[in-house]
Amino acid sequence: KWKWSNRQMKKIIEKIEEVVKEAFAASEYDEKFAKVTVSNRPDLCEYQCNGAMAAANTYKKAPIMIANSVVEKLQDNEMFENAEAVNPGFINLKLKKEFLAGYLNDMLADEKLSVEEAKNPKTIVIDYGGPNVAKPLHVGHLRSAIIGESIKRMGRFLGHKVIGGVHLGDWGLQMGLIITELSKRQPDLVYFDESYEGEYPKEAPFTVSELEEIYPTASGKSKEDEAYKNEALEATLQLQKGRRGYRALWQHIMEVSVTDLKKNYAKLKVDFDLWKGEADADAYIPAMVDYLKENGYAYLDQGALVVDVKEETDTKEIPPCMILKSDGASLYNTTDLATIVQRMEDYKPDEIIYVVDKRQELHFVQVFRCAKKAKLVDENTQLSFVGFGTMNGKDGKPFKTREGGVMRLERLIAEINEEMFKKITENRSVKDENAEKTAQMVGLSAIKYGDLSNQASKDYIFDIERFTSFEGNTGPYILYTIVRIKSILSRYAESGKSVDEKTIRGAVNDSEKALMLELSRFNSIIAPAFEEKAPHRICSYIYDLANAFNSFYHETKILSEEDEEKKASWICLLTLTEKVLETCIDLLGFDAPDRM
Repeated sequence: KWKWSNRQMKKIIEKIEEVVKEAFAASEYDEKFAKVTVSNRPDLCEYQCNGAMAAANTYKKAPIMIANSVVEKLQDNEMFENAEAVNPGFINLKLKKEFLAGYLNDMLADEKLSVEEAKNPKTIVIDYGGPNVAKPLHVGHLRSAIIGESIKRMGRFLGHKVIGGVHLGDWGLQMGLIITELSKRQPDLVYFDESYEGEYPKEAPFTVSELEEIYPTASGKSKEDEAYKNEALEATLQLQKGRRGYRALWQHIMEVSVTDLKKNYAKLKVDFDLWKGEADADAYIPAMVDYLKENGYAYLDQGALVVDVKEETDTKEIPPCMILKSDGASLYNTTDLATIVQRMEDYKPDEIIYVVDKRQELHFVQVFRCAKKAKLVDENTQLSFVGFGTMNGKDGKPFKTREGGVMRLERLIAEINEEMFKKITENRSVKDENAEKTAQMVGLSAIKYGDLSNQASKDYIFDIERFTSFEGNTGPYILYTIVRIKSILSRYAESGKSVDEKTIRGAVNDSEKALMLELSRFNSIIAPAFEEKAPHRICSYIYDLANAFNSFYHETKILSEEDEEKKASWICLLTLTEKVLETCIDLLGFDAPDRM
């Protein structure tokens, strides 16, 4: 009765609005007043329309008169159980249980659960990781990875072609420092012999842990010893000019480092399609600099090459974008612009999104304006900056180790997993051999949900105790809800019954209807969350959905219900709830175990 094309399933609010528009038009009022919203008084109604108030001015009538005539036209509509006009002119709407059940059955039958894919899919490059090679990932790298991964997954779910890219710091002074320190420790290595013409060894002359010790040691020496620093600067220059032995060493540093980075990002269920860095952009710089000069975009200012990017509407000073320093050296601006040129050449993206600490906003304003002004991107290419706040400890200061240093990401993950393992084994509901794997899954939900449930641009407190709790607005609470549903569904299946060909029927109580209303909102959440690059909207939705499910669960004896049709309907409703929750946590970048 209520079938509509699954691939173009309208949002439930749009369907309601269509009917209300018809009622406004039939009452000879402009349908622009028929805007419907979710009720802010769920005790009174489920949806509301306040358009009669706005229409009162236009038609010089009391709002309640307008509301009454619209409501009259809605009386026999198969969508509404109740439509009433309330002083001074609100229109309150309650949906028929059968209509709502029909909508959910169509959701259940649709592989995308009623979410419509983008009509004009875009090619989007998303840059959400900028670690330096030869250094371990630390907590400062956490937010860009988690937020970026979620935005990438949302975009793909909506049918866009999303390419995830990391932007490695792999071409600066740190390389010269490592090469210099190695030359002091192992001067006999073949890489330092300029007359050597043979093949270089395949095996790196260091492990990742040695590399992670070499860099800070070299960095410390360069701060105290001017001659050492000059040597490192010279080594950097030689590397960039293409000295064979240094390039071979650089290759080793990259391989050892990137292998380790991939392993650590994998622990976070974060992956990139592109593993490129400043070194890859380097080849694009000379031609780009020539182009900027020849076309009059760049000029010399006290020996440095700059591009003016200020605009008349600016309320604060936006300094010129510096392309080359007076000694001819390139900067972050230069590599970022050259990377944009490279990405335009390789992928012709409609949008490039940067997920970066919000303190870098001025840098990106300069880079984006320069890219647009100098036509390094197509006119319609969007350059978007998603700036995130800092992750702080309970003292409100950036998150540190107990000793006061920057915490390595590996250590943070291990601490969370340990906490989860303790809670799970105390609970003893998971067989011991699975407890560790379960702890890792639940631990990741604690970290990711703890981060993503906050608006990206805001700073937040990373509170291990709260994030690992099974109660409240946390990842473990969401997973606990999913596991509870899985357990009911598997017990139903064990009784030899299947849910095929069963349908969701009209709600039998208020908590069931509340759950059904939450589920029907699913397709109005995803596209806006992606457009606004706001994973916290998905978190907020699944917290409401989990609460609605748990209220229904506590009020309803599902498996012991004797009416088989009623029970089968509930099992279908649980199947849909599980699918929606699992889809959402996948978009947030974590999974649920089968048991907890």
